[in-house]
Amino acid sequence: MLQRFGVQPVRGSSIRRGSQALRELTTWAKRGYDLAITPDGPRGPRYVVQEGVIALAQLTEMPIVPVSCHMAWKIRLQSWDQFQIPLPFSRCEMVFEKPIRVPRETSESEREALRLKLEQVLKSMAKD
Repeated sequence: MLQRFGVQPVRGSSIRRGSQALRELTTWAKRGYDLAITPDGPRGPRYVVQEGVIALAQLTEMPIVPVSCHMAWKIRLQSWDQFQIPLPFSRCEMVFEKPIRVPRETSESEREALRLKLEQVLKSMAKD
């Protein structure tokens, strides 16, 4: 589906292909592409940001822009992440927060603090 809209998906997670996906995403960033990541892991828990998004922001020096999407009419799956599918003609509200930057020289403890900050910002944006 993403490729139909000109988006190049890169598959990887903390469980499978994580380091390879990180290298691929870094390459796409160097080519000038914007990146989009689902920050919670492939098995959850829901709303818990994994380390990969912080590591990628540190490597690429690209800002993390927290984004949330709220749909009026939707089907919510009974999966761990409660994946949502918009119904036809549903209105979709996109919410953006201030960018979070991860400097190249950030320490491990600072990365963890930024990960927790991102997690808190994303939780505050969720309407469910």
